[in-house]
Amino acid sequence: MLVTLRDLLNTVDIQLLALPPLAVFLVALLLALLIGRYTPGLIGLIIQRLSPQQGATVYNNLILPIKGTVKTAGTLLLVSLSMVWLQAASAGLYGFFRPLVDLATIASVAWLASRLFRQFVRVYGIKMVRRLGREVDELLLVFETLANVVIGFIAVLAFAQSQQFNLVGLIASLGISGIALGLAAQKILEQLLSTLVLYLDRPFVPGEYIRQGDRQLCRVESIGLRSTKLRTAAKSTLIIVPNSKLVNEEIENVSRAKKVMVMLFMDFVRSLREEDAALVKQVVTRSTESLFGIDPGSTSISFPAATEPAKNGGFAASHARVTFFILGSSESSIELRKRLLEMANESIVKELQAYGIDFTLQEPTVYVESPVTL
Repeated sequence: MLVTLRDLLNTVDIQLLALPPLAVFLVALLLALLIGRYTPGLIGLIIQRLSPQQGATVYNNLILPIKGTVKTAGTLLLVSLSMVWLQAASAGLYGFFRPLVDLATIASVAWLASRLFRQFVRVYGIKMVRRLGREVDELLLVFETLANVVIGFIAVLAFAQSQQFNLVGLIASLGISGIALGLAAQKILEQLLSTLVLYLDRPFVPGEYIRQGDRQLCRVESIGLRSTKLRTAAKSTLIIVPNSKLVNEEIENVSRAKKVMVMLFMDFVRSLREEDAALVKQVVTRSTESLFGIDPGSTSISFPAATEPAKNGGFAASHARVTFFILGSSESSIELRKRLLEMANESIVKELQAYGIDFTLQEPTVYVESPVTL
């Protein structure tokens, strides 16, 4: 006689009900830890079922790069669901562990939402901006930062709600008293808001070298609630500058004055003639120099294999090396430019194929950071 899935689940429920609540919780916790490891695969199956044609592409672009984060969030969500059995077993243990589990779960889900949003912007957001006829620049990074702030705020509200803490009422009461506090301590609030701007905008971080206006070179020692400590490079003296002053002044960040040299290696299916090589130079130069964040005039294209004579005179080339420099001020901006470069490579491939020139790009693309001279 065949056993249906419903009969099997009923049997499992009966067996679980026969066990003590603490044992049931331990079984549920073990299942949560085991099933949580396969969360990315389960999400992939759901995406594939909802979109059979684009499911694999969406999974590879959005889920696979953050696979570890998905596992962590999925596991903690299942652990949070299993806590209901601990409540039936021991109210004391439940009261102790529940806030910790809620905090870990909400933080992991918020981090997953942030990483997922970032992947979406990197993969699809850039294309959407270009389709709208807009220029892709670092405003996209500002949009990411604002989205992360919103995600963080929602996470704080969710945790407060899970602990039955009236955070909205507290914020409202602080808003009323904040008016009186602002009138009495306007300078202090200005310093605190300036510090918040420094932490969000991050024009510099501790350890970097900056110049404030026409002053000498200084190393950032620390960023405090009211002021920033700068160590002069020449005398090693300590300068304490109010954050409100740094926000309103021009800052030259010397440590971020770096270039990343990019080297691409192209292998052509057939040997190129001189006019074909000139066409390759034209297409590559036009495609790279129009990108945001590429050093203008830095593109260099050489044909190391152009030494063997062609049958009709001139030279024949089967390989090409492309070098240029990416300009960036932070890791996020460098990653954005690398994504733009990947899209430019796709455009170069399509354009040259239209002229009958087929090639493959050697993997991986070489990125060399240029050292900063202080």
